[in-house]
Amino acid sequence: MSRPLGLALGWALDQAVGDPRRWHPVAGFGSAALLLEKRTYAARRAPGVAHVTVLVAGAATLGVVAERATRRRGAAHTLATAAATWAVLGGRSLTREADTIGGQLRRGDLDAARVQVRNLVGRDTSGLDADEVARACIESLAENTSDAVVAPLLWGGLLGVPGLLAYRAVNTLDAMVGHRNERYREFGWAAAKLDDVANWVPARVAGALALVAGGSRDRARAGWEAVRRDAPAHPSPNGGVVEAAFAGVLGVRLGGANVYDGRVEDRGMLGTGSAAGARDIAPASRLARRVAAGSLAVATLLSLGHRRRRARPRHRR
Repeated sequence: MSRPLGLALGWALDQAVGDPRRWHPVAGFGSAALLLEKRTYAARRAPGVAHVTVLVAGAATLGVVAERATRRRGAAHTLATAAATWAVLGGRSLTREADTIGGQLRRGDLDAARVQVRNLVGRDTSGLDADEVARACIESLAENTSDAVVAPLLWGGLLGVPGLLAYRAVNTLDAMVGHRNERYREFGWAAAKLDDVANWVPARVAGALALVAGGSRDRARAGWEAVRRDAPAHPSPNGGVVEAAFAGVLGVRLGGANVYDGRVEDRGMLGTGSAAGARDIAPASRLARRVAAGSLAVATLLSLGHRRRRARPRHRR
């Protein structure tokens, strides 16, 4: 029971305090990745593959060492799993940012909201109006709830500490180098593709949990219709699923054109409701928290299934 208990404790710690202001382990990993990039970078795919392989394998190896060192000591294994879970989750910090942005928009402080939302999105926010800031915030809530909560918990439930750390390494590298700009189009190809693979199932679990957490059959139906109809137009094979589910359940319209480094990207229209606004941020935050709680339940079931498989007697032939 140490794995599911550790996952639950780590999730609760993240929900209670969020990310540390200083000395965050993921920030330390990012610094190490930047140092390595100085030696591995070239505008080709092969060096990018090597870069990702070294860093993800290193994170996974650290997780394996932690698992083996604590596996036979229940309390130590619980604490190691809890620490790793807390380190890789970002749910509380995500909703805290969203709540701050919602408050700024309600007060009419658009300039502050444009700056604040940069903590969540990579698009150019300087010319966004209030509704566009709210849309950016809600889209990030949806996608990052999947990336920063659902996916790490599912990988942790399935593979324990190695799964937690390796997944966070993959997702962090995608955020660092998985861009389509001139510098990273080739070097970051492996990070972007690996992140797509690692998030394919979690994104669909997150979308399903959003439908379940919507609160009514009509909302679930609207969310499913949005996923089925609108998600394929989104450039991300995973982000579109979660964002469409949130749009349908919340009864708002997301998607549209975004500007990244001077490049316009059309993400299609998600949902058929009215344009998302400041009033929709609080319901989106509540939905994100319910999805996060649901993902903990799914991860617990995965970890219990793993425990039963390990305990199953092996018959000699």
